[in-house]
Amino acid sequence: MNIPVFIGLTLVLFGGAAYMMGQAIAITWRPLFHVFAYGLLLGVGDRFLIFALFDGELASLSGYLIDTCVIILIALLAFRITRVNRMISQYPWLYRRSNLLGWEEINE
Repeated sequence: MNIPVFIGLTLVLFGGAAYMMGQAIAITWRPLFHVFAYGLLLGVGDRFLIFALFDGELASLSGYLIDTCVIILIALLAFRITRVNRMISQYPWLYRRSNLLGWEEINE
């Protein structure tokens, strides 16, 4: 595994795409499993660009799993942060932020 390629392509380029994907899924109120489905597709794209641009191994299962897990983790983080922001801004009389990744009901 080439570390600069991993940082540049997987973390920066596809990590940014995964973050935007997680936000888009949360904003449109789609279920969480969509993050996993689209994350698997982003992992395929990442593996292909590593192969095409940097002479990486296309059929590397371990490379695909590592890259895809990182992409899905970034997307899950974006999904949760966005979902929390939507809940507390859309329903301020029901919920308040408890931490970065959670909300709680307002009991009055």
